[in-house]
Amino acid sequence: MEFSNRFDDISSVVEGTSSSFDTVCRNRKRNYDGDDDDNNDDEGKFKSKNLKAERKRREKLKSRMLELRSLVPKITNLNKETIITDAIDYIEELQSSVTNLSNELLDIEAEMAIAQSFEIIQICQEEKMKKWGIESEVEVRRINENKLWMKIIFEKKVGGFTKLIEAMSMIGIELVDTNVTTTKGAVLVTSCIEGKMLVPEQVREELVDVIKVI
Repeated sequence: MEFSNRFDDISSVVEGTSSSFDTVCRNRKRNYDGDDDDNNDDEGKFKSKNLKAERKRREKLKSRMLELRSLVPKITNLNKETIITDAIDYIEELQSSVTNLSNELLDIEAEMAIAQSFEIIQICQEEKMKKWGIESEVEVRRINENKLWMKIIFEKKVGGFTKLIEAMSMIGIELVDTNVTTTKGAVLVTSCIEGKMLVPEQVREELVDVIKVI
């Protein structure tokens, strides 16, 4: 009788334990299934975010390609590779143009600097002549029938004497025994002129016109 009671007690404990074990297993399975569902949901959300990001990236890239295509004047084809290649060629062309324009600008600035230096020199010569009371002058006298003597005073300028000789040669005046002196911002030229039928007044007028354009 006592043994039977003990057996019943053990059986009830075993049944209770088995029931508890089954309950624990069911709970664990439920939790595991729930975890799988949560993982699947998270994975789906991750994929959805990736798709949206990729779609947004492609739309942005497409927009930039269209913008680039509108800026490049010569597009040989409408695919991405060609658009980028044409854009690179256009940029290189622009860089070359910038370099050429920069060089031209430097040349212009250099010429302006030289011109300004000449102008400064010229102003200094003018001031020297005024300071010493020297004025431009042309004097022509007859020596004989075929020979005249002349004296020319003009402002000292770069290349001035060369221009004077060229201008006189163009109007048919040939100089003989020429002397050139520079002083106090002025150039003094004395020379003889040979030729037939020379008229001093006419020669003087021509020389006055010459020194005006030097």
